[in-house]
Amino acid sequence: MSIIKVMDEILANKIAAGEVVERPLNVVKELVENSIDANSSEIKITLEEAGTKKIVVSDNGNGMDKDDAVLAFSRHATSKLKNLDDLFNISSLGFRGEALPSIASVSLVELITSKNGIGTYINLEGGVIKEVKPYDLSIGTSIEVKDLFYNTPVRLKYLKNLYTELALIVEYVNKMALSYPNIKFILTNNNKELLNTVGDGNLLKVIYAIYGSEITKKMISISSENDDYVISGYIGYPEIAKTSRNAITTLVNGRVIKNPDLNRCLIDCYHTYIPKDKYPLVVLNIDVDPILIDINIHPQKMDIKFSKLDSLKELITKTINSKLKELLLVPHASIRDINAIYEIEDSLPNYGFLTKEEDEDISTLSKDINEKKEALTFDFDNDNLLTGEKSLEVVEDVTKTIEDNTRIKEMFPVGVVHKTYIIAENSSGMYIIDQHAAAERINYEKVLNALLKDDYQLIDLLVPIRLEYSSSEVIRIKEHLELLKSIGIGLEEFGDNTLIVRYHPTWFFEGYEKEAIEKIIAIILEKGEFDKEKFIYKTASTMACKMSIKANDYLDLNTAKILLDNLRCCDNPFTCPHGRPTIITYSNYDLERLFKRAMN
Repeated sequence: MSIIKVMDEILANKIAAGEVVERPLNVVKELVENSIDANSSEIKITLEEAGTKKIVVSDNGNGMDKDDAVLAFSRHATSKLKNLDDLFNISSLGFRGEALPSIASVSLVELITSKNGIGTYINLEGGVIKEVKPYDLSIGTSIEVKDLFYNTPVRLKYLKNLYTELALIVEYVNKMALSYPNIKFILTNNNKELLNTVGDGNLLKVIYAIYGSEITKKMISISSENDDYVISGYIGYPEIAKTSRNAITTLVNGRVIKNPDLNRCLIDCYHTYIPKDKYPLVVLNIDVDPILIDINIHPQKMDIKFSKLDSLKELITKTINSKLKELLLVPHASIRDINAIYEIEDSLPNYGFLTKEEDEDISTLSKDINEKKEALTFDFDNDNLLTGEKSLEVVEDVTKTIEDNTRIKEMFPVGVVHKTYIIAENSSGMYIIDQHAAAERINYEKVLNALLKDDYQLIDLLVPIRLEYSSSEVIRIKEHLELLKSIGIGLEEFGDNTLIVRYHPTWFFEGYEKEAIEKIIAIILEKGEFDKEKFIYKTASTMACKMSIKANDYLDLNTAKILLDNLRCCDNPFTCPHGRPTIITYSNYDLERLFKRAMN
């Protein structure tokens, strides 16, 4: 007797729902993508209790007739793929035909849709159609999903708290708004509006709606292309780097993706500009011929495969590096009262779960905040942010290009505070410079240039430096003897578990040669895949730290002036190799405001 049976459609849909519908976010994602594929110009997402109680996605798109609306809830029914060739040239966000039947199988669904002025209403329970009737709707589609997982209660136990579930949805909708600035997105939870974009195609306005004015003022427009790819979007100044990778938004042909290789490339572009535990704020859109990518490698279509990834990475790296090198990236010291306003606002993550009294308190405070923000007005016509007339002097022109081969005006030291911070001035204002961070940057670029050169000066040692390691470490070190030789370190075996150094470069810090070589070898011995380019940069960073003056080291004003002049000549004078700022500034207007000489 046969023991293999064909599953009925309802059971099959619930299994498919295990991939498609794990939480409210999956429902929102699938329905929003359908709305986008329907050529909608406005999409409204309405939630109750973070979507666990109800999700409504309404749009003004193409809609469906009665026959298509009924067929849409059949498994693998789709209008987006007709044959095998279409699978290799996908331009729509959805294409598998699993989403609607999977969602319907674990919830109560009501669909209202219209095409050519004829509306249709469909009611489903657990994937079974209960009612189909005409409906008075002129345009678009609205899908209401209630009581998610009502018939699979075990799945409810795996949902996180409401804040977590809502945060995931907000993050997704934000990224979709960034993907499609020409679509108006409205997101509400428990009647609390969380996002409302204009939908006029201006990406900078979407960034403003999501991140606010302070972040938007520190975003830089980029665009470039090669034979295979066209990239565009905005990158953030290093000073607004975030603590989460979610700050990176990568879009391919309008599709939000999370590709580890692309993320790593973007992070590497900010190497030495930001600390290791920070991530740049980036919105990058990539346009490419669909034939060069494969989006059918992830159940939720969140990752794709590129056939010419190296070409894309080279384009991104070249574009962002050249843009960062054009900019004056000195962090502008915050005026305390303005900063406090934004700190208060950022501390209020109201997702619509507050009590009525709390909401009233927040509304009052928000009104006060918004009144104080009115001084900051924006002109989006040319993708440039301008400040109000009175505030124009407060925000320096941080996009000033290179002048006279340096990116910072000459600074004159007037004192040193706590044997750590140099106080300097020029006609623009006052500067505070971290002497260790500045020296690190200078020495880092000096060592890096030396490491990247083929011709360097060496010191032959009269007495070789002796190093001892375990047998396994010696084997790994011997694998990289040619690499060490290429940067000027002559290392050879000298008996069991012993190595000796015959020569080293002249730029080694005198008296710390052995320690420097041990640190370089320690980088080689680190676990993980060895990368020569990263080895070079890490070596330069390690050596620069050892060679540089420290906090509490005495510095006279003449030496400080030399340090500042050398810093100005660096390729990146704004951060140390670890991404910490070397310099901050107070403009003359800032100082006048602090001392109440200027009240506006």
